[in-house]
Amino acid sequence: MSEASVGRRGLVRLASASPTRAQLLEEAGIAYVQSPVDVNEEALLERFSDPKEFVCAVAREKMAAAKERYGLSIPLVVADTVVSADGKILGKAKDLQEARELLKIQSGNRVDIHTCMIYDDGERRIEDLDTTSYLFAPFDPEALEAYLASGQWQGKAGACMVEGFCKEYIRQVVGRESTARGLQVERLKEILDGKAL
Repeated sequence: MSEASVGRRGLVRLASASPTRAQLLEEAGIAYVQSPVDVNEEALLERFSDPKEFVCAVAREKMAAAKERYGLSIPLVVADTVVSADGKILGKAKDLQEARELLKIQSGNRVDIHTCMIYDDGERRIEDLDTTSYLFAPFDPEALEAYLASGQWQGKAGACMVEGFCKEYIRQVVGRESTARGLQVERLKEILDGKAL
């Protein structure tokens, strides 16, 4: 989608490089321009140990960076996602060994995936924190190693892919799949339709 389509109803600027978030917007029929921003998540991790506080802090930093870089010629949407288990943040793995360790924590465990989405159109700023919880069966060791070798875990919070590798191990889910994938598009559609408070 090009910025020439700015006049199109519902067009937003997705300040994220995530292909999954872009796919969610496409699936929801929301027109978008993808314009990534970078923030120092490590610095925020030193300040916030609570998963919900951390994910909202990162999303706020992303929004500040996006507004500074792109302005508000079209509405901005940012989001951040964090995975937690046993109350601890499971960040993005730096290497294959760390990814293996993160996934082993989730195997056979309850995992909470928190996504903080912020929408700002200059008149309204809406922050939405949502959590989806999964109860996973134990991961098959051979399947886990194949997933690790694929590299698909890279850039994923907790190295988790609920729409991919982890999907077949889900025993129970409470919440929206879109939240777990990184952007609660149902809530965004309400905002764009003027139904959100």
